[in-house]
Amino acid sequence: MMRKILFIIGIIFIMVISFAKPSYAWDVKTTNELQERMNEVGFKILNSNRIEKRFMFMAINRVYTRDIWTDVSSVNRIVWVKPSVIPYIDDDNELAAILSHSLAHGVDTYDGALRGYISILNYWVAPNKYDLKADKNAVDFMVNAGYNPLALITVLNKIGKQYRYDILSNHTLVSRRMMLIYEYIYTKYPSILVENEYKDNIYYQNFLLTSRNNRMLLLQKVKSGSTKKVNYKY
Repeated sequence: MMRKILFIIGIIFIMVISFAKPSYAWDVKTTNELQERMNEVGFKILNSNRIEKRFMFMAINRVYTRDIWTDVSSVNRIVWVKPSVIPYIDDDNELAAILSHSLAHGVDTYDGALRGYISILNYWVAPNKYDLKADKNAVDFMVNAGYNPLALITVLNKIGKQYRYDILSNHTLVSRRMMLIYEYIYTKYPSILVENEYKDNIYYQNFLLTSRNNRMLLLQKVKSGSTKKVNYKY
């Protein structure tokens, strides 16, 4: 009888703990806490991916960053993140998404003339190409480090501006960019979508809602066995 009572108490305790701590809660509130978490997550990504390049991470406001909240210096290989991003991040997965994207750009700064000093010009010439490349590399970095790459979609859904057109722009519309990330995960890491810990996340659910037609295009591509690039809609 006593065992049964203890077992019931244990179950109730576990349920209380589960409800008390939401799946997507994040305890970072200050710039100092962001800096500490950036170091932990950032170096985990570097080590897990065997990135043999030196980087450091800094939480600091900058007047200009290419990706609004984050950037990487091609001069001294510092990954910068603005503290103003804190309210938009719900877990370490989303922080890892931001850092992984910048690190993907940062790795490119080690290639080219003058030890990569002028490699950043590639981004200015073809930002769209290198952003999409960085998104794919970021997914790989996150998976290898044990983070959920779907967080790259949820954080983009929260902080990415949705313009009307990208025909005359050097940047892909965020809606298409998220869809390309989804396609990459769908193709390379399908098990993540099967065992989807983000299925109840409201930002991921919103992506599923707004990308319904585009996901149908992806499904048609898969069913037909086509290897052509899908022209995802606005």
